[in-house]
Amino acid sequence: MSIFDLTGRVAVITGGNGGIGLGIAQALTAAGCSVSIWGRNADKNKAAAATMAGAKGKTDSRICDVSDPNSVKAAMAATLEAFGRVDGCFANAGIGGGGRRAFIDRTEEEWRKMFATNLDGVFHVFQAAARHMTERAAAGDPFGRLVATSSLASIFGTARNEHYAATKAAINALCRALAVELARQGVTANAILPGWIKSDMTAGIMANDKFVANVMPRIPVRRFGEPEDFGGIAVYLMSRASSYHTADCFVIDGGYTAF
Repeated sequence: MSIFDLTGRVAVITGGNGGIGLGIAQALTAAGCSVSIWGRNADKNKAAAATMAGAKGKTDSRICDVSDPNSVKAAMAATLEAFGRVDGCFANAGIGGGGRRAFIDRTEEEWRKMFATNLDGVFHVFQAAARHMTERAAAGDPFGRLVATSSLASIFGTARNEHYAATKAAINALCRALAVELARQGVTANAILPGWIKSDMTAGIMANDKFVANVMPRIPVRRFGEPEDFGGIAVYLMSRASSYHTADCFVIDGGYTAF
């Protein structure tokens, strides 16, 4: 069996009904992995699952609010009942900067909302997945993959989106801490950081002539990465090849590097 054959593996993908998450789901199912897509929108979930019809791995979808621990517990219980196990968890849900207001003008409500959506969701989903994975490891089946979608803002900062950068930096730190804590159970934790990724969220940027003329020439690869670029690294992280690759950030921008 190839180290990249994921037949028999099962992954949960939050926010997997569009853009990056959908690219990850499609790549995993093509490699034989079964996938459960968790999101708030039932129609989008079902539509995403339908795009993977005929793939090697099975696909289903569940309504889940990742900021609600009870919703996450219910989704995990239903997924385990349907598939019997969860080997990987890709925490992809979250929101962007939420506007361009200065830090000193932000309200506490805005701060709390950003953390609840970006960081709390990762915490709840990772905790549910890690509990299952460590229980399985104690029963003699040590394998688990925790992967969070972060942001380049977590490394380089961002003007007027400071609270967004803070949540993403916290996610990176959480992955590093979990990598140490869960290593003995065979569970790895990594973060994927998108660079310039083509999706419905960035379509408007490329329609801006000034951006294309003034910014694109400064981007080293001079092209947007595709959501499928995430798929390649997702398959790698779910495979046996990545058994010792943990606590790294993978930066994807028309390719990827790790540091």
